[in-house]
Amino acid sequence: MTRILMIGIHARALDYSKLPPDLDEATMTERIEAGFGATVAAGFDAVSCLIGTSPDEAEAEIRAAFARDRFGLVMIGGGIRMVPDYTELFERVINTCNTESPGITFCFNQSPETTLDALKRHVQPQTSTT
Repeated sequence: MTRILMIGIHARALDYSKLPPDLDEATMTERIEAGFGATVAAGFDAVSCLIGTSPDEAEAEIRAAFARDRFGLVMIGGGIRMVPDYTELFERVINTCNTESPGITFCFNQSPETTLDALKRHVQPQTSTT
């Protein structure tokens, strides 16, 4: 089974002044946790890697994740890609993953709720045989 590294911005690191007014840290935390929980419940072998918005710190977090485990797919959350202020962060995330695992496959969600769709475009969950 393909092990998946799921990279997203930690809810406490987001600048909510640049996001829709109905979003706050508690709501985002709940959505992120629900999205990850649904991923695991669906049978995907996934590891969560929540990062801050500092490119240097994010790079260190991602390198540490690759040092602990091998991954065949990286899912990068929409929050990293869709906020123009995080362009450098997005570049560093991609380049770090590619350095740590050359040729690794990437997928992208639009929100925590679209994570399963993004993953299913590349891998299928493990099904129970009981």
